[in-house]
Amino acid sequence: MTVVIGFEGSANKIGVGIIRDGEVLSNPRRTYITPPGQGFLPSDTARHHRGVILTVLKEALEEAGIKSDDIDCVAYTKGPGMGAPLVTVALVARTVAQLWGKPILGVNHCIGHIEMGRLITQASNPTVLYVSGGNTQVISYSERRYRIFGETIDIAVGNCLDRFARVLKISNDPSPGYNIEQMAKKGKQYVELPYTVKGMDVSFSGILSFIEEAAGKMLSSNQCSAEDLCFSLQETLFSMLVEITERAMAHCASQEVLIVGGVGCNIRLQEMMGVMCKERGAKLFATDERFCIDNGAMIAQAGWQMFRSGQVTELSDSWITQRYRTDEVEVTWRD
Repeated sequence: MTVVIGFEGSANKIGVGIIRDGEVLSNPRRTYITPPGQGFLPSDTARHHRGVILTVLKEALEEAGIKSDDIDCVAYTKGPGMGAPLVTVALVARTVAQLWGKPILGVNHCIGHIEMGRLITQASNPTVLYVSGGNTQVISYSERRYRIFGETIDIAVGNCLDRFARVLKISNDPSPGYNIEQMAKKGKQYVELPYTVKGMDVSFSGILSFIEEAAGKMLSSNQCSAEDLCFSLQETLFSMLVEITERAMAHCASQEVLIVGGVGCNIRLQEMMGVMCKERGAKLFATDERFCIDNGAMIAQAGWQMFRSGQVTELSDSWITQRYRTDEVEVTWRD
Protein backbone atom coordinates (compact mmCIF):
# COMPACT_ATOMS: atom_id res chain seq x y z
CA MET A 1 0.00 0.00 0.00
CA THR A 2 1.17 3.51 -0.85
CA VAL A 3 -0.02 6.48 1.21
CA VAL A 4 0.46 10.05 -0.04
CA ILE A 5 -0.46 13.30 1.70
CA GLY A 6 -1.25 16.30 -0.51
CA PHE A 7 -1.14 20.03 0.27
CA GLU A 8 -3.18 22.44 -1.87
CA GLY A 9 -3.28 26.22 -1.51
CA SER A 10 -2.92 27.84 -4.93
CA ALA A 11 -5.83 30.28 -4.43
CA ASN A 12 -8.33 30.97 -1.65
CA LYS A 13 -8.76 27.32 -0.61
CA ILE A 14 -6.30 25.59 1.70
CA GLY A 15 -6.62 21.80 1.90
CA VAL A 16 -4.75 18.72 3.05
CA GLY A 17 -5.78 15.32 1.73
CA ILE A 18 -4.56 11.78 2.22
CA ILE A 19 -4.88 9.04 -0.41
CA ARG A 20 -4.14 5.33 0.02
CA ASP A 21 -4.19 3.36 -3.21
CA GLY A 22 -7.13 5.25 -4.68
CA GLU A 23 -9.04 5.59 -1.41
CA VAL A 24 -9.65 9.06 0.00
CA LEU A 25 -8.86 8.76 3.71
CA SER A 26 -9.37 12.43 4.55
CA ASN A 27 -9.80 15.75 2.76
CA PRO A 28 -10.40 18.74 5.09
CA ARG A 29 -10.09 22.31 3.79
CA ARG A 30 -10.75 25.94 4.64
CA THR A 31 -11.77 28.88 2.44
CA TYR A 32 -10.66 32.49 2.68
CA ILE A 33 -13.84 34.51 2.20
CA THR A 34 -13.83 38.26 1.60
CA PRO A 35 -16.72 40.75 1.93
CA PRO A 36 -19.17 41.20 -1.01
CA GLY A 37 -17.73 43.29 -3.81
CA GLN A 38 -14.14 42.32 -3.03
CA GLY A 39 -11.73 39.77 -4.42
CA PHE A 40 -8.89 38.13 -2.49
CA LEU A 41 -5.37 39.56 -2.53
CA PRO A 42 -2.34 37.21 -2.55
CA SER A 43 -0.84 38.57 0.68
CA ASP A 44 -4.12 38.37 2.61
CA THR A 45 -4.83 34.89 1.25
CA ALA A 46 -1.37 33.68 2.27
CA ARG A 47 -1.90 35.11 5.76
CA HIS A 48 -5.15 33.16 6.04
CA HIS A 49 -3.44 29.96 4.90
CA ARG A 50 -0.60 30.39 7.40
CA GLY A 51 -3.14 30.76 10.19
CA VAL A 52 -5.02 27.51 9.52
CA ILE A 53 -2.74 25.10 7.65
CA LEU A 54 -1.40 23.29 10.71
CA THR A 55 -4.95 22.84 12.04
CA VAL A 56 -6.05 21.40 8.69
CA LEU A 57 -3.00 19.10 8.67
CA LYS A 58 -3.88 17.81 12.13
CA GLU A 59 -7.48 17.23 11.03
CA ALA A 60 -6.35 15.29 7.96
CA LEU A 61 -4.13 12.96 9.99
CA GLU A 62 -6.77 12.39 12.69
CA GLU A 63 -9.59 11.81 10.21
CA ALA A 64 -7.47 9.33 8.25
CA GLY A 65 -6.42 7.58 11.44
CA ILE A 66 -2.79 7.42 10.42
CA LYS A 67 0.53 8.74 11.70
CA SER A 68 3.44 10.34 9.92
CA ASP A 69 5.26 6.99 9.84
CA ASP A 70 2.48 5.56 7.63
CA ILE A 71 2.98 8.19 4.91
CA ASP A 72 5.22 7.33 1.95
CA CYS A 73 5.39 10.69 0.16
CA VAL A 74 4.50 14.37 0.63
CA ALA A 75 2.95 16.10 -2.40
CA TYR A 76 2.26 19.83 -2.77
CA THR A 77 0.95 22.20 -5.43
CA LYS A 78 3.90 23.58 -7.37
CA GLY A 79 1.68 25.76 -9.57
CA PRO A 80 0.00 27.40 -11.32
CA GLY A 81 -1.57 29.80 -8.87
CA MET A 82 -1.06 32.88 -6.72
CA GLY A 83 2.54 33.33 -5.64
CA ALA A 84 2.22 34.08 -1.92
CA PRO A 85 -0.31 31.30 -1.12
CA LEU A 86 1.74 28.79 -3.14
CA VAL A 87 4.88 29.69 -1.21
CA THR A 88 3.07 29.26 2.12
CA VAL A 89 1.97 25.74 1.24
CA ALA A 90 5.31 24.77 -0.31
CA LEU A 91 7.19 25.84 2.82
CA VAL A 92 4.96 23.73 5.06
CA ALA A 93 5.20 20.73 2.72
CA ARG A 94 9.01 21.02 2.56
CA THR A 95 9.23 21.29 6.34
CA VAL A 96 6.93 18.33 6.93
CA ALA A 97 8.81 16.19 4.39
CA GLN A 98 12.12 16.90 6.11
CA LEU A 99 10.76 16.41 9.64
CA TRP A 100 9.19 13.10 8.67
CA GLY A 101 12.05 12.00 6.44
CA LYS A 102 9.81 11.52 3.40
CA PRO A 103 10.34 12.23 -0.32
CA ILE A 104 8.56 15.29 -1.74
CA LEU A 105 6.72 15.81 -5.04
CA GLY A 106 5.74 19.08 -6.73
CA VAL A 107 2.39 18.60 -8.50
CA ASN A 108 0.78 20.58 -11.32
CA HIS A 109 -2.54 21.91 -10.03
CA CYS A 110 -4.44 21.07 -13.24
CA ILE A 111 -3.04 17.54 -13.34
CA GLY A 112 -4.36 17.16 -9.80
CA HIS A 113 -7.87 18.08 -10.95
CA ILE A 114 -7.70 15.66 -13.89
CA GLU A 115 -6.37 12.70 -11.91
CA MET A 116 -8.91 13.23 -9.14
CA GLY A 117 -11.70 13.38 -11.71
CA ARG A 118 -10.48 10.18 -13.34
CA LEU A 119 -10.28 8.43 -9.97
CA ILE A 120 -13.75 9.43 -8.75
CA THR A 121 -15.65 8.96 -12.03
CA GLN A 122 -13.58 6.08 -13.48
CA ALA A 123 -13.59 7.79 -16.89
CA SER A 124 -11.07 5.95 -19.06
CA ASN A 125 -9.77 8.46 -21.60
CA PRO A 126 -12.02 11.53 -21.60
CA THR A 127 -11.83 14.90 -23.27
CA VAL A 128 -11.36 17.15 -20.24
CA LEU A 129 -12.94 20.55 -19.70
CA TYR A 130 -10.97 22.27 -16.94
CA VAL A 131 -12.84 25.33 -15.67
CA SER A 132 -11.92 27.33 -12.58
CA GLY A 133 -11.21 30.82 -11.31
CA GLY A 134 -7.74 30.80 -12.80
CA ASN A 135 -7.91 28.41 -15.74
CA THR A 136 -10.09 27.48 -18.70
CA GLN A 137 -8.75 24.67 -20.91
CA VAL A 138 -9.99 21.84 -23.12
CA ILE A 139 -7.57 18.94 -22.78
CA SER A 140 -6.99 15.48 -24.21
CA TYR A 141 -4.31 12.92 -23.37
CA SER A 142 -1.85 11.79 -26.04
CA GLU A 143 1.66 10.37 -25.92
CA ARG A 144 2.51 11.12 -22.29
CA ARG A 145 1.12 14.64 -22.27
CA TYR A 146 -2.19 16.24 -21.46
CA ARG A 147 -2.54 18.25 -24.67
CA ILE A 148 -4.35 21.59 -24.59
CA PHE A 149 -6.73 21.79 -27.56
CA GLY A 150 -8.29 25.10 -26.61
CA GLU A 151 -8.16 27.66 -23.82
CA THR A 152 -9.08 31.18 -22.83
CA ILE A 153 -6.99 33.87 -24.47
CA ASP A 154 -7.55 36.31 -21.61
CA ILE A 155 -9.35 35.62 -18.32
CA ALA A 156 -10.72 32.35 -16.94
CA VAL A 157 -14.45 31.62 -16.88
CA GLY A 158 -14.47 31.51 -13.08
CA ASN A 159 -12.73 34.87 -12.92
CA CYS A 160 -15.38 36.31 -15.24
CA LEU A 161 -18.16 35.05 -12.96
CA ASP A 162 -16.39 36.21 -9.79
CA ARG A 163 -15.81 39.70 -11.13
CA PHE A 164 -19.41 40.07 -12.24
CA ALA A 165 -20.48 38.99 -8.75
CA ARG A 166 -18.52 41.97 -7.39
CA VAL A 167 -20.48 44.31 -9.68
CA LEU A 168 -23.76 43.06 -8.19
CA LYS A 169 -22.23 42.90 -4.66
CA ILE A 170 -23.11 39.21 -4.46
CA SER A 171 -21.84 37.36 -1.38
CA ASN A 172 -18.56 35.42 -1.60
CA ASP A 173 -19.89 32.86 0.89
CA PRO A 174 -19.62 29.99 0.04
CA SER A 175 -18.44 31.29 -3.35
CA PRO A 176 -19.57 33.98 -5.82
CA GLY A 177 -19.98 31.43 -8.60
CA TYR A 178 -22.32 29.30 -6.49
CA ASN A 179 -24.44 32.32 -5.59
CA ILE A 180 -24.63 33.40 -9.25
CA GLU A 181 -25.80 29.88 -10.09
CA GLN A 182 -28.63 30.11 -7.53
CA MET A 183 -29.70 33.55 -8.80
CA ALA A 184 -29.58 32.33 -12.41
CA LYS A 185 -32.20 29.69 -11.59
CA LYS A 186 -34.68 32.54 -11.02
CA GLY A 187 -33.82 34.36 -14.25
CA LYS A 188 -36.58 34.49 -16.86
CA GLN A 189 -35.33 36.91 -19.51
CA TYR A 190 -32.31 36.25 -21.72
CA VAL A 191 -30.16 39.31 -22.36
CA GLU A 192 -28.01 38.97 -25.47
CA LEU A 193 -24.29 39.20 -24.67
CA PRO A 194 -21.14 39.01 -26.83
CA TYR A 195 -20.29 35.43 -27.83
CA THR A 196 -16.59 35.07 -28.55
CA VAL A 197 -15.24 31.74 -29.78
CA LYS A 198 -12.09 31.91 -31.89
CA GLY A 199 -11.40 28.50 -33.36
CA MET A 200 -10.66 26.31 -30.36
CA ASP A 201 -10.14 29.25 -28.01
CA VAL A 202 -12.51 31.49 -26.09
CA SER A 203 -12.42 35.07 -24.82
CA PHE A 204 -14.31 36.24 -21.74
CA SER A 205 -12.92 39.73 -21.09
CA GLY A 206 -15.16 41.43 -23.68
CA ILE A 207 -18.28 39.79 -22.26
CA LEU A 208 -17.29 40.94 -18.78
CA SER A 209 -16.61 44.51 -19.91
CA PHE A 210 -19.96 44.64 -21.73
CA ILE A 211 -22.03 43.31 -18.83
CA GLU A 212 -20.14 45.40 -16.24
CA GLU A 213 -21.02 48.55 -18.16
CA ALA A 214 -24.56 47.53 -19.06
CA ALA A 215 -25.63 46.11 -15.70
CA GLY A 216 -26.13 49.41 -13.89
CA LYS A 217 -28.09 50.99 -16.73
CA MET A 218 -30.31 47.96 -17.33
CA LEU A 219 -31.06 47.40 -13.67
CA SER A 220 -31.79 51.07 -12.92
CA SER A 221 -34.17 51.30 -15.90
CA ASN A 222 -35.87 47.99 -14.99
CA GLN A 223 -35.04 46.44 -18.37
CA CYS A 224 -34.13 43.24 -16.55
CA SER A 225 -33.38 41.87 -13.08
CA ALA A 226 -30.08 40.86 -11.50
CA GLU A 227 -31.29 37.27 -11.79
CA ASP A 228 -31.81 37.73 -15.55
CA LEU A 229 -28.24 38.97 -15.93
CA CYS A 230 -26.85 36.00 -13.97
CA PHE A 231 -28.92 33.63 -16.11
CA SER A 232 -27.81 35.29 -19.36
CA LEU A 233 -24.14 35.32 -18.40
CA GLN A 234 -24.16 31.65 -17.47
CA GLU A 235 -25.98 30.60 -20.64
CA THR A 236 -23.56 32.52 -22.85
CA LEU A 237 -20.34 31.43 -21.14
CA PHE A 238 -21.36 27.81 -20.88
CA SER A 239 -22.53 27.65 -24.51
CA MET A 240 -19.05 28.73 -25.57
CA LEU A 241 -17.47 26.03 -23.40
CA VAL A 242 -19.77 23.33 -24.77
CA GLU A 243 -18.92 24.37 -28.33
CA ILE A 244 -15.15 24.08 -27.98
CA THR A 245 -15.47 20.86 -25.97
CA GLU A 246 -17.56 19.26 -28.71
CA ARG A 247 -15.04 20.37 -31.32
CA ALA A 248 -12.22 18.74 -29.36
CA MET A 249 -14.25 15.54 -29.01
CA ALA A 250 -14.76 15.41 -32.77
CA HIS A 251 -11.04 15.94 -33.38
CA CYS A 252 -10.07 13.16 -30.95
CA ALA A 253 -12.96 10.81 -31.79
CA SER A 254 -13.73 10.86 -28.05
CA GLN A 255 -16.87 9.46 -26.47
CA GLU A 256 -16.27 10.78 -22.95
CA VAL A 257 -16.23 14.25 -21.36
CA LEU A 258 -14.88 14.93 -17.90
CA ILE A 259 -15.54 18.33 -16.29
CA VAL A 260 -13.09 19.36 -13.56
CA GLY A 261 -12.26 22.53 -11.64
CA GLY A 262 -14.35 24.69 -9.33
CA VAL A 263 -16.81 25.86 -12.00
CA GLY A 264 -17.31 22.20 -12.92
CA CYS A 265 -19.74 21.63 -10.05
CA ASN A 266 -22.19 24.09 -11.63
CA ILE A 267 -25.30 22.02 -12.33
CA ARG A 268 -26.35 24.15 -15.31
CA LEU A 269 -22.97 23.63 -17.01
CA GLN A 270 -23.33 19.89 -16.44
CA GLU A 271 -26.85 19.96 -17.89
CA MET A 272 -25.77 21.79 -21.05
CA MET A 273 -22.77 19.52 -21.54
CA GLY A 274 -25.02 16.51 -20.93
CA VAL A 275 -27.33 17.53 -23.78
CA MET A 276 -24.40 17.77 -26.17
CA CYS A 277 -23.03 14.39 -25.03
CA LYS A 278 -26.43 12.74 -25.43
CA GLU A 279 -26.70 14.03 -28.99
CA ARG A 280 -23.27 12.55 -29.77
CA GLY A 281 -23.92 9.28 -27.93
CA ALA A 282 -21.15 10.15 -25.49
CA LYS A 283 -20.87 9.96 -21.70
CA LEU A 284 -20.50 12.89 -19.32
CA PHE A 285 -18.49 12.57 -16.12
CA ALA A 286 -18.37 15.16 -13.34
CA THR A 287 -17.86 15.32 -9.59
CA ASP A 288 -19.50 17.33 -6.82
CA GLU A 289 -18.05 20.18 -4.75
CA ARG A 290 -15.99 17.80 -2.58
CA PHE A 291 -13.61 17.12 -5.45
CA CYS A 292 -14.35 19.78 -8.13
CA ILE A 293 -13.33 22.62 -5.83
CA ASP A 294 -9.61 22.84 -4.97
CA ASN A 295 -8.71 20.22 -2.35
CA GLY A 296 -5.72 18.41 -0.93
CA ALA A 297 -6.81 14.93 -2.00
CA MET A 298 -6.45 15.80 -5.69
CA ILE A 299 -2.81 16.76 -5.11
CA ALA A 300 -2.32 13.57 -3.13
CA GLN A 301 -3.85 11.49 -5.95
CA ALA A 302 -1.66 13.06 -8.65
CA GLY A 303 1.30 12.67 -6.30
CA TRP A 304 0.38 9.02 -5.77
CA GLN A 305 0.38 8.42 -9.52
CA MET A 306 3.71 10.22 -9.95
CA PHE A 307 5.36 8.50 -6.99
CA ARG A 308 4.26 5.05 -8.12
CA SER A 309 5.78 5.72 -11.54
CA GLY A 310 9.14 6.52 -9.95
CA GLN A 311 9.03 10.31 -9.76
CA VAL A 312 10.32 12.37 -6.84
CA THR A 313 11.32 16.04 -6.57
CA GLU A 314 14.74 16.92 -5.22
CA LEU A 315 14.54 19.28 -2.27
CA SER A 316 16.62 21.83 -4.17
CA ASP A 317 14.01 21.76 -6.97
CA SER A 318 10.94 22.00 -4.73
CA TRP A 319 10.09 25.59 -5.60
CA ILE A 320 6.82 27.02 -6.88
CA THR A 321 5.88 28.64 -10.18
CA GLN A 322 2.85 30.82 -10.81
CA ARG A 323 2.84 29.82 -14.47
CA TYR A 324 2.96 26.06 -14.99
CA ARG A 325 1.15 24.80 -18.05
CA THR A 326 -0.69 21.51 -18.08
CA ASP A 327 1.19 20.29 -21.16
CA GLU A 328 4.60 20.87 -19.54
CA VAL A 329 4.20 17.76 -17.40
CA GLU A 330 5.40 14.38 -18.67
CA VAL A 331 2.66 11.90 -17.73
CA THR A 332 4.80 8.90 -16.84
CA TRP A 333 1.96 6.95 -15.20
CA ARG A 334 -0.23 6.52 -18.31
CA ASP A 335 0.34 4.47 -21.45
